[in-house]
Amino acid sequence: MTIDGDKKSVRVFLDDKKRKGKVVTIISGFQHNPQVIEEIATILKQHCGAGGTVKGRDVEIQGDQRKKVAEKLLTLNFVVK
Repeated sequence: MTIDGDKKSVRVFLDDKKRKGKVVTIISGFQHNPQVIEEIATILKQHCGAGGTVKGRDVEIQGDQRKKVAEKLLTLNFVVK
């Protein structure tokens, strides 16, 4: 299945709250159904070579992966803020 962001905007930021000092990259603002968000998370985790999870409509990737995530989201036709 091909993922198309259809020029929808998503926000990419770092968070370290409640994580014992470790940071995660959070991508929020997805307006897709949960299955598509899971597929996007898988694509991003593979691209970054890092673990991660989906929480609600947000995707969390371990570590500071903002640059790699932004690059991949642009190729998937999302607008990154």
